[in-house]
Amino acid sequence: MLRMKDIQWALLCGCLLILGGFDAMGDTTQWARGSVFEDLNRNQIRDDGEPGLAGVRVSNGRQIVATDPAGRWRLPIRSADIIFVIKPRNWMTPVSRDQLPRFYYIHKPEGSPPSAYPGVAPTGPLPGQINFPLYPQTEPDRFKVIFFGDPQPRNQQEIDYIAHDVVEELIGTEARFGVTLGDILFDDLSLFGSFNATIGMIGIPWYNVIGNHDLNLDSENDGDSDETFHRFFGPNFYAFDYGRVHFIVLDNVDWQGPDHSYRGALDAAQLQFVANDLKEVPEDQLIVLSMHIPLTNMVNRHELYRLLEDRPFSVSLSGHTHWQGHQFIRSSDGWMGSEPHHHIVNVTVSGTWWRGFQDEVGIPHATMRDGAPNGYSILTFDGNRYSFEFKAARRPADYQMNIYAPETFSSGNAASVDLQVNVFAGSEKSQVRFRIVGATDWISMTPISGPDPEYVRTRNRELEAAPEAPALNPPVDSLHLWRARFPPGLPEGTHRIEVETVDAFGKKYSASRIVRVTD
Repeated sequence: MLRMKDIQWALLCGCLLILGGFDAMGDTTQWARGSVFEDLNRNQIRDDGEPGLAGVRVSNGRQIVATDPAGRWRLPIRSADIIFVIKPRNWMTPVSRDQLPRFYYIHKPEGSPPSAYPGVAPTGPLPGQINFPLYPQTEPDRFKVIFFGDPQPRNQQEIDYIAHDVVEELIGTEARFGVTLGDILFDDLSLFGSFNATIGMIGIPWYNVIGNHDLNLDSENDGDSDETFHRFFGPNFYAFDYGRVHFIVLDNVDWQGPDHSYRGALDAAQLQFVANDLKEVPEDQLIVLSMHIPLTNMVNRHELYRLLEDRPFSVSLSGHTHWQGHQFIRSSDGWMGSEPHHHIVNVTVSGTWWRGFQDEVGIPHATMRDGAPNGYSILTFDGNRYSFEFKAARRPADYQMNIYAPETFSSGNAASVDLQVNVFAGSEKSQVRFRIVGATDWISMTPISGPDPEYVRTRNRELEAAPEAPALNPPVDSLHLWRARFPPGLPEGTHRIEVETVDAFGKKYSASRIVRVTD
């Protein structure tokens, strides 16, 4: 006799057959099935007595289903699909030796097409059961996540730079996991193994976004360009929960094929996946989107806007540009939400692609094109709220700005002398002011657009000293520069300039510089 839950399961599968029973070529679709279970002995095999987990969502990259009371799921599957579990709160998937989450099954019966860098080996016939193990863990409302933009090493030496510049200081971090926002490598995909082993030393689960330098560049189409990424990391877009936050990882690098061009765009499958995913995410839950190319550089970004703009809590991050910036997307760009959408163009680990003179330990200073140092960011989440922290590589946490002023100037010319400040993580919502300690009250500074003056001087100095060496890239206009003029009548002598900034999250930072005023 059929039990009621078996009848309900059969009805659910029948609905799925109606919705997704034929693939894009019109052929009858195979069905993948399996379970999500609590892996009590952590051997990643469902043994007798290990309970299924109800209500866990599983996806084929288009449709999403929730497991039944016994933990079972069923989905249509096509050749080259990747089935993955959407990790729920207070549960964790297995991770590899290098801390890479294993939350997926790749279905490529014939394997990846030939390429300069190997993709996925043939997986053979679809197995009768695809079971996803999960382990219980405690996930607080408040937690930290590390975001890397563009580590982008082109060889082992640059992986070693990453190890010494950022990885060593992060070992023992209180962050719960990390995310690399694409350009994990710089075209040489044979380095994935060494790179992953280095990042794995941090000791926390590490998620990855695909970037334009992580592709199989000999691929004829966008679909085949992700094959080596699939081999190491699984799906190129997916989602998971941690605490009260829902994270969505996107692939917005649309590879155009043999002419080696690409554009920022989401394909139809991803848009369908995001739409289906968000239907099951409460409106008061914070949505965090990770991508490689900045949101405002996507040709079909407005389709994504339509899925997000009715939700009161969302933020997104990207890399790609090798400058740091906060963008607040408004109606002028087609965003129709009641509040602007905050998009973070993240600081890069590689700075200006590991260029610049080497420092005392042999690592290039790699200052980014906007004058900010290389490094990473830390986001703190608390329910559906978040805050942002910029972290310069191998610098104290409070190193948040550079102050530019002449070493000396005359009192009579003070009113025509510029004081400029680069607040590395500053935005249109930052407040910046300065004072001459003991001589003036606080004076507000004005945001300006232009190249960072110290970056320009450093680049010119290095070009002159070593014209044959790879130069720092040309500067870009910084989004976080402020300027003021010194007040007239400063007394002769040595003075301390103090600059104070308060960011959009209420965090206060200060820095000082000493100047001399002559008669």
